Amino acid sequence: MSAIYREITPLTENDCFTIFSRQKQEFTFPLHYHDEFELNFVCNAADAKRIVGDHTEVIGDVDLVLVGSNLPHGWFNHQCRSNDIYEITLQFHSDLFDEKFLSRNQLSFIKTLLERSSKGIAFSRETALELKPRLEKLAKMSGFDSVVELISILQGLATSRQMRTLSNSSFTSEQFTYYSRRIEKVFEFMQNNYDKEISLADVAKVVSMPEVSFSRFIKKRTGKTFIESLNEIRLGHASRMLIDTTETISEISYKCGFNNLSYFNRIFRRKNGCTPKEFRQNYSGSRVFI
Repeated sequence: MSAIYREITPLTENDCFTIFSRQKQEFTFPLHYHDEFELNFVCNAADAKRIVGDHTEVIGDVDLVLVGSNLPHGWFNHQCRSNDIYEITLQFHSDLFDEKFLSRNQLSFIKTLLERSSKGIAFSRETALELKPRLEKLAKMSGFDSVVELISILQGLATSRQMRTLSNSSFTSEQFTYYSRRIEKVFEFMQNNYDKEISLADVAKVVSMPEVSFSRFIKKRTGKTFIESLNEIRLGHASRMLIDTTETISEISYKCGFNNLSYFNRIFRRKNGCTPKEFRQNYSGSRVFI
């Protein structure tokens, strides 16, 4: 891959969304981003590689991902041997649902889903297979009913228990809301000081909590430990530096708060599915606008 393309999608300003399906023998479209949200279903593509933000993963035979606005993404052949790949792509405007509309109680799950999509969301194989006939049905619909069905699909995805975010915190400029002022203060502190040495005691002091209580609190609120949360922030900044600078991996590791290069390489690979060097190669080249 030699470029990150800014794609001009076929979605017009006069339409709420566009959806299309295609059979193909291989993935040929380069790493790209666009303003629109994208829900992409792929099947018969086992061992292809998917890149979303700074997350790289080899996929199974079925894949379903929701990609937020302007988040780089792409699917690549890698070790995929299938020549009968089936793909359904649904794209809708980033301003289709405005903030006031999404703030209504009945739409709170969709609001959270769209916020999380700024880092990319992967859904389970079961969810993907359940959604496939609905996407195929949506492709044949038009008018008001099609918009209602789109909202229904998003609500179904938003309430799914089988989803996971892909890209690291801080890779994009979007910030996820945890609906807790204390947690937001903690993440703001870690974002502002990720390049320095930060201890559990330092962070607990920000919200005036004992270390043991804070350790339980952040795990309950975010599903991650303090160190996992801090590392995710640092990895996001490291990924951006790998793309945007020519600094060495060792320099980037140090500037992002990792004082041990081996540890940095190990957790980067565990999180992103590739080494920092391989990640930089995936993103090598200049951005091209088309």
